[in-house]
Amino acid sequence: GRSCFCYSQAKPKKKKTMDGMPGGQGMGPVMVLNSKTQREIGRKAQLSNISAARAVADIIRTTLGPRSMLKMLLDPMGGVVITNDGNCILREVDVSHPTAKSMIELSRAQDEEVGDGTTSVIILAGEMLILAEPFIRANLHPTVIVQGYNRALQEALAILERQALTVDVQDRDLMMKLVQSSIGTKFSSRWNDKMVEMALQAVLTVARSSGNAPTLAVNAAGDGGGVYHSPANPYTHRTEVDIKRYAKVEKIPGGEISDCTVLRGLMFNKDVTHSKMRRRIENPRILLLDSPLEYKKGESQTNVEITNTDDWNTMLKMEEEYVENMCMEIIAFKPDIVVTEKGVSDLAQHYFAKAGITAFRRLRKTDNNRMARATGATIVSRTDEIQESDLGTQCGLFEMRKIGEEWFAFFEECEDPKACTVLLRGGSKDVLNEIERNLQDAMQVVRNVVYEPKLLPGGGVTEMAVSIGLRRAGMKVEGVQQGPYVAVGEAMEVIPRTLAQNCGVSVIRTVTELRAKHAAHYDEKPDTPCNVGVDGTTGAITDMSDLGIWEPFSVKRQTVVTAIESACMILRIDDVVSGSRKQG
Repeated sequence: GRSCFCYSQAKPKKKKTMDGMPGGQGMGPVMVLNSKTQREIGRKAQLSNISAARAVADIIRTTLGPRSMLKMLLDPMGGVVITNDGNCILREVDVSHPTAKSMIELSRAQDEEVGDGTTSVIILAGEMLILAEPFIRANLHPTVIVQGYNRALQEALAILERQALTVDVQDRDLMMKLVQSSIGTKFSSRWNDKMVEMALQAVLTVARSSGNAPTLAVNAAGDGGGVYHSPANPYTHRTEVDIKRYAKVEKIPGGEISDCTVLRGLMFNKDVTHSKMRRRIENPRILLLDSPLEYKKGESQTNVEITNTDDWNTMLKMEEEYVENMCMEIIAFKPDIVVTEKGVSDLAQHYFAKAGITAFRRLRKTDNNRMARATGATIVSRTDEIQESDLGTQCGLFEMRKIGEEWFAFFEECEDPKACTVLLRGGSKDVLNEIERNLQDAMQVVRNVVYEPKLLPGGGVTEMAVSIGLRRAGMKVEGVQQGPYVAVGEAMEVIPRTLAQNCGVSVIRTVTELRAKHAAHYDEKPDTPCNVGVDGTTGAITDMSDLGIWEPFSVKRQTVVTAIESACMILRIDDVVSGSRKQG
């Protein structure tokens, strides 16, 4: 038994002693912990943790699958979030229970690691804990349960490997179907094809082979194929897909969702600095600067004392000459567009306008980096160090367009751009935010497949296969671990079960039938994958390879690993001490 040092077992003789000091022969309560502290010990702590996990899983449960519901959350500031992205919901929900908090961390980790499967991870982890409850009530030691779970995890990963299917990243149809399964459950599923197309295009645009492949870089530049052209199989090297930095999502309220596009190039919300500058240039030469085109001010306060009136004019002249000199250094290279991250003085604008150069000022650093990737320019820090090679010439068309009330600068038709802007249009801000979240998920899915071109069937197939596999393997497990081992298999069924539940079909009938099919297949051909699962839209049992619902291997593996590991961690907690904060 666990010893407990909060309360003494013997009844103390009542003697007036100072609180907290031993009293008489029976020894009164010795307060080691602060008396305000709440403390849950042993089984009570584990059961309360399990119920907290169950509560979190129940919040999320209805948002799984194509027939999912949305959640509407009000934050303390009065803002409204409408979403069914697991991670997003849990981020907004205010939770006080410590275990529930750690469950929420799960979905965040999943979101950062692979970007999809945030909902499944919570549901699975919750189910693992719920199924551990009977063992704990039967006085099975948590570490035994955890050992069983870990053994099951190893077996589950082996089953996943068996189910996996390797895929060619250039096969557009398969890729489309794959992203479809990620977005199909989301709000934007009406414009599915559009979204999928955009996600694919954006990711394949920014994907580039990492630095250890110099030969590929030559290939890529050498044959400027279409957007979907990939240099000689860059997947032999770990490709670098930086969605966050180079695929910028611009949300502009208004217009139709069908107006969303991925630009072959980029756009930003800036107007030209001078009204006389050209607003449309074909094949522009672009110069990117990060130095100001105005007179340099002193770093700290500088005082100049002038005694002579002529000196004042001389000083103004020197300032003007300085700016003029900078402008002339730039104009010598005959760029058509000058973009700087800092300011452009009126005088410089005047010179540029005279020379027929369009100038933009105060561009964000990140936007400037994207410009450099898209147009092939190099960002120059000083005007006197410009070289011909620093100018970007890959942009096909520069144009200013007015969308709504604002002017936007579009740089389009770049050849082989390595950065892009995703332009989203939609009815309201809420719609745009939700679509952006969905697009993020879709792009992450494509990225995962580009990294690791292996797929698993969706629609609860993989989970069911793991479940049957673990049940069969569980027969061979000896001793007390057998129960928890098989329980992991049962927990896996929660995904097909929830899919069926969200469709509104008879859950018991569907899951039983699915289980029977998988079991029969497993007995006949244990080494071939069985692809029968729940069709999330109709709830019928169908073959997923016909429906074409696939999910990236990395997402599934991460989901299972995270869920089991976190369940193990939560089960091993046997003492929750929550004290009031120290005052003062």
